[in-house]
Amino acid sequence: MSTVVMSTAVMSTVVMNGTIGTIGTPRIPITRIPITRLRITRRGYALLTLIVAAPLVIAALGFAVNGGGAVAANPVSAASLASVTFEHVTVQAGESLWQLAAQIAPSADPRDVVSDIVHLNQLSSAVVQPGQTLAIPLKYGH
Repeated sequence: MSTVVMSTAVMSTVVMNGTIGTIGTPRIPITRIPITRLRITRRGYALLTLIVAAPLVIAALGFAVNGGGAVAANPVSAASLASVTFEHVTVQAGESLWQLAAQIAPSADPRDVVSDIVHLNQLSSAVVQPGQTLAIPLKYGH
């Protein structure tokens, strides 16, 4: 007499005449494929060097042709710069650049105004001396 018992696992288990066996695909021996090392020939090294070096050479040539500087779309001439006039302010005793910024542009952020005045007048810091004349940027002029 044979009894068949099914389990919930993927494989089924069969009990026949007291022996237990599994039903499924037979085992296939795994053969290992030998891994070979990649060998690069002289031509391969030359091609690899060319692929790596070509972008560097192109970038260096572009830098040499461009001179390392940006190219202006509409260069400004010295004559047009000479025709620009600025409003000037003379610093009074005890007055700081921050106070000037608040007077010149009360609705603007004083940090931006101070930064613009420092850049326009080519100051090394935001410290000003009494009697010093400062140019005011056009966007803050009256």
